[in-house]
Amino acid sequence: MRTVYTADHRLRDSKTELYHGALVPPFECPERAEIILARINEVKLGDVLGQKGYGLDPVLRTHDKGLVDFLASCWDEWQAAGYGGEAITSVWPTRTMRGDRIPTEIEGKLGYYALASETSISGGTWEAALASKNVALTATDMVLDGERAAFALCRPPGHHAAIDQFGGYCFLNNAAIAAQYALDKGAQRVAIIDIDFHHGNGTQHIFYQRDDVFYLSIHGDPAEAFPYYLGYSDEPGEGKGEGFNKNYPLPPGSDYSSWSEALDDACARIHNYSPDLLVVSHGVDAYEKDPISFFKIRSEDFIDCGARLSRLNLPTLFVMEGGYAVSEIGVNTVNVLSGFED
Repeated sequence: MRTVYTADHRLRDSKTELYHGALVPPFECPERAEIILARINEVKLGDVLGQKGYGLDPVLRTHDKGLVDFLASCWDEWQAAGYGGEAITSVWPTRTMRGDRIPTEIEGKLGYYALASETSISGGTWEAALASKNVALTATDMVLDGERAAFALCRPPGHHAAIDQFGGYCFLNNAAIAAQYALDKGAQRVAIIDIDFHHGNGTQHIFYQRDDVFYLSIHGDPAEAFPYYLGYSDEPGEGKGEGFNKNYPLPPGSDYSSWSEALDDACARIHNYSPDLLVVSHGVDAYEKDPISFFKIRSEDFIDCGARLSRLNLPTLFVMEGGYAVSEIGVNTVNVLSGFED
């Protein structure tokens, strides 16, 4: 399996994250991608290629132009306002306030487009996000051109980015952009299976009223896990999309036995849907030692996960999402890919 990677991900190197009331070094850090890349080379998974350029058109097929313009200008506006530190959200249009007007002042604008306050914006964030979606699209083209599978080593990740919101370390939704791009290139149906510990609220939001993308997610119960307010089992989709959204929220302490049962059910549904492309939102934060999750998946379980996905016998795009046990992220990420290949 070939991998697409760019060193431009390093441009995203924020120093602060709001975590449990304290500013800490971000769990989502440049070392994640570098350790994965080193493991790919160590096991000789396949060639590593650079990104191609795709411009903003594929982004604007998925995201609101207002969000895109905001992300492009946020850091400059933050600095121009004279604010210190990195751009962190402090105010939102809550349930008791109006959400139909976008402030012109950067602090208010930041809150309008943010879904949470943990993710800061710093210099280089926008450039890294653009490079990350290019990585995803480059790998998508490889699969559309006939390769059985490809791995987009995306950083920053994307599945929390909604049509018009960023957060959860995500700015542009790489998997969603790739799915829409495949449809625009002639695919009739795309399935996205999200194996990240956290629910991909952004991906669900983007495709919730559509039947040409079937979104399935196995994740921590949102009653107890970020993003909290989406990802319940009673969210089947709306309108044309009813029946094309399937969530598998699992409780704390879930091991591979219960997790793989959900995966098998998801794979059966994907098989019946018969998509032209399978996109895997490939997070490995379900790992038992991940610092911000509560599942008990072992490193060797990820090999079996890849094998089960392989049995679908579909053109498959892997798009990197989360995973914050940094020292083990290379082994866990590549185990899924190796299991798929083997």
